[in-house]
Amino acid sequence: MNKLLLLLSLISLSHASDSKDINLPNFVDLANSTGPAVVNIVARDNVDDNPSPTNQQNQELFKFFGIPSQPQNRDRVSGGSGFIISEDGLILTNRHVIDGADKIIVTLLDRREFEAELVGEDEASDIAVLKIDGKKLPKLAIGSADDLQIGEWVMAIGSPLSFENSVTKGIVSAKGRQIGSQQYVPYIQSDVPINRGNSGGPLINLDGEVVGINTLIYSNTGGYMGISFSVPIDVAMNVAHQLQTNGVVKRGLLGVGIDDVNQAMADYLGMEKPMGALVNQVSEGSSAEKAGIKVGDVIIRFNGKTIKTRQSLPPVVGTVMPNTEVSLEVFRDGQVKKLTAKLGVLSDNLTANVGQDGNSEVKTGIGFSVSKLTEQDKERTGESAGVIVTSITEKDVERANLRVGDVIKRIGKVDISNLSDFSDAIDNLDDDEPLVLLVKQGPGNTFIVIER
Repeated sequence: MNKLLLLLSLISLSHASDSKDINLPNFVDLANSTGPAVVNIVARDNVDDNPSPTNQQNQELFKFFGIPSQPQNRDRVSGGSGFIISEDGLILTNRHVIDGADKIIVTLLDRREFEAELVGEDEASDIAVLKIDGKKLPKLAIGSADDLQIGEWVMAIGSPLSFENSVTKGIVSAKGRQIGSQQYVPYIQSDVPINRGNSGGPLINLDGEVVGINTLIYSNTGGYMGISFSVPIDVAMNVAHQLQTNGVVKRGLLGVGIDDVNQAMADYLGMEKPMGALVNQVSEGSSAEKAGIKVGDVIIRFNGKTIKTRQSLPPVVGTVMPNTEVSLEVFRDGQVKKLTAKLGVLSDNLTANVGQDGNSEVKTGIGFSVSKLTEQDKERTGESAGVIVTSITEKDVERANLRVGDVIKRIGKVDISNLSDFSDAIDNLDDDEPLVLLVKQGPGNTFIVIER
């Protein structure tokens, strides 16, 4: 019995010794060194002066941070966090923290208060730059999200639920996340606990460098559920520099519509594996058209950066200034082709035009039927050429996501202007050849592969 107790005691001591040898991050030193540069922000908006509700950046996002608005006939008060990036008082935060404010109060860790001036704001990235009147203020070092590794420790400091200068920690869960319709911010996903009021605060690596700005969560309850998202600091600093220099943010435009490359499309194109951004539309007169990019090309590199997915392309294009010459690599006809493009300026009004019309209905015998575009179809879809899907009769076609009302614009590498083009393209397919369609579906184009 005594021998057994001695053995258990030795095992317990061994485990205790092992636990002491585990090299865990020292968040105490990290919090002490970075905390003084993190600020609490209170934004006030006089309701009588501004009766319209605050504009939300993206209705698809489940929850933005910030203290809820106060009842009518009183000042609306919102709040969040921010951090100092220069000794003379430049501060980065989220735009939605200060949106519509008449007065912005910044409080430091040492309890000093300053009224902040809004230097500039950018709705697309949800970034705002503030300035307070100070000298030799504590500031945070700027890192790079590009250097972040999945699984790396990170720490957040902010004012969740108005509890100022709260510190939480976690790991990087993923990079390059696209949220809702936002294309130009490749969000960092982490499991760092953040809640309302953390917005605008820094995400910090173990070297004490800012790598992101904590911006939003996905939640079924309105509170933290293990998933939080941050704007990469590289994006935020690019925006901040442009706001300080020009007062506005300009983004480069290539002028293409893109899809992901799935396994079926990769097989059809002869790619070793699915990767890149599949071009489904080239805007007339765009940089892409002038560079020789074609529908069906797969963009696999942009300015030296590998494009792994469709979501990878817009952020890297958006960080390049208009009129900049960039290099591209596209996969076309089984080969990699190098191209050069001079970027345009991002605009909200992009259209692509195609050709003419045909007549009557065609039943293809391959699981769906099409007919010519009516005037109502043209008005509804904005397309003047192609054929419209009128019925779907096979489950495989439904599973491929073809829908009644879609406009088929291309089969394989053949443009479809009318029913005659459609019939000829179908007749020229081999019996076992997959049906690769470029269709107008909703507001944009997409590729659909139907196995046969």
